[in-house]
Amino acid sequence: MGHDGHLFFEGLLIFTCIFPTGLTIAIILMATVVTTITGLSTSAIATNGFVRGGGAYYLISRSLGPEFGGSIGLIFAFANAVAVAMYVVGFAETVVEMLNDVDALMTDELNDIRIVGTLTVILLLGISVAGMEWEAKAQIVLLIILLGAIANYFIGTFMPTKNKEPKGFFGYKTAIFIENLSPDFRDEETFFSVFAIFFPAATGILAGANISGDLTDPQSAIPKGTLLAILITGVTYVAVAISTGSCIVRDATGDHNDTVIDTVNCTDAVCTLGYDFSICKEGGCQYGLMNNFQVMSLVSAFGPLITAGIFSATLSSALASLVSAPKVFQALCEDNIYPGLGVFAKGYGKNNEPLRGYVLTFCIGLAFILIAELNIIAPIISNFFLASYALINFSVFHASLANSPGWRPSFKYYNMWVSLAGAVLCCVVMFVINWWAALVTLLIVLALYVYVSYKKPDVNWGSSTQALMYNQALIHSLNLTAVEDHVKNFRSVCFCSRGGAVVSVSTGEADLDLVIYIPNYKEFFQDHARCQRWLNAKRIKAFYTPVFSDNLRHGTQLLLQAVGLGRLKPNTLVMGFKNNWREGDMRDLEIYINTIHDAFDLHFGVVLLRLPEGLDISHIQGQDELLLSNEKPPASNNNQVVISVSEAKDSDSDSCPSKTTSNQSSPLIIRGYVFLSDPVLFPGLTLLIPYLLTNRSKWGDCRIRVFVGGKINRIDHDRRVMATLLNRFRIDFSDINVLGDINTKPKKDNKRIFKGLIEPYRLKEDDMEQEAAERLKAQEPWRITDNELELYKAKTSRQIRLNELLKEHCSNAKLIVMTMPLARKGTVSSALYMSWLETLSRDVPPMLLVRGNHQSVLTFYS
Repeated sequence: MGHDGHLFFEGLLIFTCIFPTGLTIAIILMATVVTTITGLSTSAIATNGFVRGGGAYYLISRSLGPEFGGSIGLIFAFANAVAVAMYVVGFAETVVEMLNDVDALMTDELNDIRIVGTLTVILLLGISVAGMEWEAKAQIVLLIILLGAIANYFIGTFMPTKNKEPKGFFGYKTAIFIENLSPDFRDEETFFSVFAIFFPAATGILAGANISGDLTDPQSAIPKGTLLAILITGVTYVAVAISTGSCIVRDATGDHNDTVIDTVNCTDAVCTLGYDFSICKEGGCQYGLMNNFQVMSLVSAFGPLITAGIFSATLSSALASLVSAPKVFQALCEDNIYPGLGVFAKGYGKNNEPLRGYVLTFCIGLAFILIAELNIIAPIISNFFLASYALINFSVFHASLANSPGWRPSFKYYNMWVSLAGAVLCCVVMFVINWWAALVTLLIVLALYVYVSYKKPDVNWGSSTQALMYNQALIHSLNLTAVEDHVKNFRSVCFCSRGGAVVSVSTGEADLDLVIYIPNYKEFFQDHARCQRWLNAKRIKAFYTPVFSDNLRHGTQLLLQAVGLGRLKPNTLVMGFKNNWREGDMRDLEIYINTIHDAFDLHFGVVLLRLPEGLDISHIQGQDELLLSNEKPPASNNNQVVISVSEAKDSDSDSCPSKTTSNQSSPLIIRGYVFLSDPVLFPGLTLLIPYLLTNRSKWGDCRIRVFVGGKINRIDHDRRVMATLLNRFRIDFSDINVLGDINTKPKKDNKRIFKGLIEPYRLKEDDMEQEAAERLKAQEPWRITDNELELYKAKTSRQIRLNELLKEHCSNAKLIVMTMPLARKGTVSSALYMSWLETLSRDVPPMLLVRGNHQSVLTFYS
């Protein structure tokens, strides 16, 4: 279950012997706080998409990028390799103590620990190399033994006997518990020196994550296993600490004759129980919490089972670390972060076992086993693990701060500020435990970070670092729009009329920041300044960019190609629905539809917004406030780059006109509002937009209902498939409706309405000469031919039917987001395409018609 460490025996109970009960509980609680916060952060990252093999390295690298991931991955793999040595040494110490009790040492205690440890790690290596199936079976056997030992201990605490009293065990006594609550530091021990030795017992929380590649469903298993492990073992740790502190005195002689003689000078709790162990204050006693490391065997109902439990706890932890370290290291090598380590990326067998990594881990573990000092090894591991935990917590904070649409973990019980506090706490504890070791650890991380940054590995994982850089660039760019130019900050802005001139200026010695085309129109600048002031006053996060043009299409082409700087470029064209298309000049409709085609040709997504009352609000007094209200959902505190195009005459007022006008006799000012909502790319956009909207306060109470087409005999299957897909994308929804009748023929009345809608725009070539028909089609390309109607008869019926379904199921919706039908350019006439859009969106609530640019916006992976 993870979080096993030394578990009770070589971990908790040895340290319970060193520390009084109150401070033991404090150590456990502090370790539990650190591991709980880290467990919550791990759960959040693990449920933010499909998790591959690599454990903590994979989680950190895919969140913070290769620089942090590469540095901490190497340290984390090394820490797990050293942990093998710590657990094996703990096992060997117990074995050697048993040999010493029967006077059967091979050489001396230190060398015997080395011999036993070496033989043990060889055996564990054989089990690991045999494969995960053997490792899993071994862990089950060890767990059963461990659970038996725990039960055996607690049963024994209720069975005190007279022959155990001289050794300090009296059963549950309030006086003993109260006395053990107070501190009693000895041998220069401190709270944090003992915490450093104990903390590795709590490092098993990532055991499940480290073998993520071998889990059937890591997104579900990692959060459940990690948090349950922390809860169960944390409660058990505290229970053992309280029970030992309530049953056993700190010092005991083991002599039946040390009974109370002088009741005046004997003030310890044991004095009330008839014994006087005051001689232990001079040292030399072998029993009691402070002296006897085998105190659990004394207390338990059957002592040998405790020894078996110690073996089980240490071997189980050693085996888990021996499996974890190679798999983390293999994932690191597969990403080729450090050239030269690729040899360890190779796997063997059907499970891609890292055999070379096992050998490397064995060598590192064996080297530290030869140290044979548990108290030297443990603080080294504590620092490395704490550094890893700090970065895991920081990853969650950083991803939340970047507010990327890709950060949507299905595990919701985390908080970015708690994660930040956890990261800070880990760093503080590192320095309190051992400041120079913490400094060395951080210097190693920094050196590896600098190395990876310098090498610039060819990977792109969509990290939160990239998202935050994008956000920061946008924020600083927005801040600059509200600052007046100053002579001290003057930068040359060069006007270039030819491509060669641009090259000449950009390669010259001039200070070149921007190269743009600048028309010399006074009104142009007045309009730009006025509208940007209006945007700033209304706190709309947007850039205002006007261009002169003869018509909407030409101006939009200019904006789509020229607006933006480097990566800070729009990727979506947002336009209002042309409600008056049947009333005006059909040439305007041709321009409108061709503008949509141009956006697709330039790899832009397109969004059309249709409101029942239309978008013309210029007649309303106080239009600024209403405009801000209408545009708030896509514009407020977002980071997605979209571009909204409208055309308007110049104005003298200090506001931005919103009414769409057309004056072909004079140039138009095409206004581009580049809104900042999350930077994404586009199919899946129809699912992503509702999710992004519901993350904003204005839309937070709205529920997402998903409608998909299907077949009547597959409705349940299609619903399950869609639910699985949405869950893997981490998109919350309230309901999924599979429309089994989507292919039903539309009603005759609605078909008749559509026929009447297109009638004025039909070419009717059968009623005229072919030459005349071709000439008319060339002059009026929006005309609908009979052949076109017949060719797209099914698609026409689909739009009519979809409108019927929208009215049936979505009449009370606040907003409908729907995939926009696509018309083949040059094949479908403007009038027919617009008739489809008109029919699809007629008499329904506000609608967004969405079409992406054929690039993915959603991913299963974190």
